[in-house]
Formats: sequence, structure tokens, C-alpha cells
Amino acid sequence: MDELVDWLNLVDAAYRTDLRELNEHNFARFDAKFEQRIAELRSELLTAMASMETRLERRIARSHADFIKWSFLFWAAAIAAIVGFR
Repeated sequence: MDELVDWLNLVDAAYRTDLRELNEHNFARFDAKFEQRIAELRSELLTAMASMETRLERRIARSHADFIKWSFLFWAAAIAAIVGFR
């Protein structure tokens, strides 16, 4: 009877070892795919952020130009009004 128990324990240990190796292999594959997808996502985000930064810089430049234009018109009208009242 002890021989049967010992044999079953050996089989159980072998299956546990096989299962552990299989799990480690599957985790290594998962980790590699995960790292690849993270790298792809990081690349896409950097591209999108560069595009957004370019659009934002253009919009700020346009707003700045509009501000200068309206400031000039305001001051020109204010000076004309002051000169006209004298």
C-alpha cells in the first residue's frame, strides 16, 4: 500500500512541476504580448500628443495675432476719440 501512495505522490509531483512550467511559459508569452501592446500604445499616444501640440500652438498663435489686432484697433480708436475731443 505504501508503494501505491509513494507512486501517486510522485505522479502528483510530476504533474505539479509540469503545471508550474506551463504556467510560467504562458505568463512569459502574456508578458511579452503585454509589453508589445504597451509599446504600441505609447507610440500612438506620442503621435497623438505631437499632433495635438502642433494644433494647440497654431491656435495660440492665431489667438495672439487676433489679440494684437484688436488691441491696435482699440488704441487707434481711443487715440482718435481723444484727438477728436480736443
